[in-house]
Amino acid sequence: MSESLQGLVVRSTAGFVDVLVDDEVIRCRIRGRLKKEPRDTDLCVIGDQVIVAHANEQAHVVIEVLPRRSRFSRRQPGRRQGKEDVLIANLDQLLVNFSYGRPLFNARLLDRFLVIAEHQQIHPIIVMNKADLERPGDSSWQKTYESIGYPVLRLSADTGEGIHTLREVLRGKISAFVGPSGVGKSSLINQILPGLDLGIASVSDHHGKGRHMTRVASLYALPDQGFLADTPGIRELGTWALPVDQLDRCFPELTRYRTECAFRSCTHTHEPQCAVIDAVHQGAIDRDRYESYVRLREDASV
Repeated sequence: MSESLQGLVVRSTAGFVDVLVDDEVIRCRIRGRLKKEPRDTDLCVIGDQVIVAHANEQAHVVIEVLPRRSRFSRRQPGRRQGKEDVLIANLDQLLVNFSYGRPLFNARLLDRFLVIAEHQQIHPIIVMNKADLERPGDSSWQKTYESIGYPVLRLSADTGEGIHTLREVLRGKISAFVGPSGVGKSSLINQILPGLDLGIASVSDHHGKGRHMTRVASLYALPDQGFLADTPGIRELGTWALPVDQLDRCFPELTRYRTECAFRSCTHTHEPQCAVIDAVHQGAIDRDRYESYVRLREDASV
C-alpha cells in the first residue's frame, strides 16, 4: 500500500466511509482485518480519526481507527442490547434538541441525554426550537436546569430567532444535534448551512411524534471552523457502561449532598439519614429530577 494519511470520518453508510483528508472527501472501505477483530462497540463512526491508504490505484481503505477521546453512545436498541451503539465520536459538545409545541417536551428523555453526556464527559447544551410556538408556562421547567448549570438556547428555525447565538456556540467545536424526531434539528442545520437543504420531518397529527427524516448520521464542516453532526431522531435511549453506583455523579445537583449521607454506599432511594432525600424534601433538589434519577437507577438494576 502507498503512504498512509490521517483523516476525519464524515459519513458512514452501506459498508463504506467518507473520510475528510485535508480539503478532500475520500470514499473508503474498511480493511477486512479490522472487521474481524472482536469488539462490543461500533468499529468506525462519524467523528472518528482514521488512517487511510491506497488499496490500489482506484480505491482507498481504512487501515486503522485511532482511539476516541470522547463519544456519544447508547445501549443498542431492541434485541441486541449487549452492544454499544456509538452515534458520534470525539465530540466537544452535545446539543440536546426539543421544541415548543409538538412533539411535546419530554423531561425524562432530556435527563437521559444529560446523564449520558455527563458520564461520557461531553459538554451538554439544551436547545429549544420553535420559540414562535411557545405558550405561557411552556418553559416553567427551564429555571431548574439553568440553576443546575445547563445552558438553554431558545431558537426558532422559522423566524431566525437565536440563530446568531447558535452560530457562535458552534464556532470551532465538534458538535452534534440529538433529540427526538420532529423537533426541528434539520431545520436548524438548514439555517446554519443553507446549501445542504436537508429534508424536514412533519409531526403526526395522531401521535404527536415526528417522523424520521435523517436516515444516516453525517458530519458537516462549518464555515467558521468546526463540524456539526446531524443524527436520526432518537426514541429509545439506554445508558451504556454506566455503573449504577456512579449514576448519582451524573446528576450535578446530587453531587454536593452525596458525601453527607450517613452510609457511604447510599443509593439515595430509601436509606435513613440520606442527605439527598432530605434535600428533595426541603426543595433544594427538584423532585422531578430526583424521580428521573430513581427511574434510571431502576432501569440500570434490571
